[in-house]
Amino acid sequence: MLVSESQSVSATRKISKYQKPCKQFVLYYHDNLLLDPDDVANSTSAKVTSGTKLGNYEFGMVVVFNDPVTKDQSFHSPEAATAQGFYFYNMKTDYSAWFAYTLVFNSSEYKGTLNIMGADLMPEKTRDLSVVGGIGDFFMARGIATYVHNRCRGRY
Repeated sequence: MLVSESQSVSATRKISKYQKPCKQFVLYYHDNLLLDPDDVANSTSAKVTSGTKLGNYEFGMVVVFNDPVTKDQSFHSPEAATAQGFYFYNMKTDYSAWFAYTLVFNSSEYKGTLNIMGADLMPEKTRDLSVVGGIGDFFMARGIATYVHNRCRGRY
């Protein structure tokens, strides 16, 4: 007697052109690094380690932040989201950082989070970081967050 058992699964995937993003918006991220001990009330981020002596570009410095994100360029505008995470300087020959953070939305317009990470090559005019997930209105999100540098106070 010969008994044969087999299972197979067949799946097809429709090949299509890339679709336009379902969510696309412009937000302004405000990072106010604590540089002056008298400016604690306005600071939204702080160094948790100092840079090393490996180069002149703060290599090894780690910053933790809880930064406001607004719909316009004003630091004092109502928050559209909050960016919570960290970055560290990771290049000895130029300013460059690696970011990992969560954008937390809690408004009438959006509720949920977007998780963003990647290299911020600071000398570049625009930089793309990866959107690697999300919850709520952004459940399972993926895509790109493009940074355009506006202004900088101090060396960082």
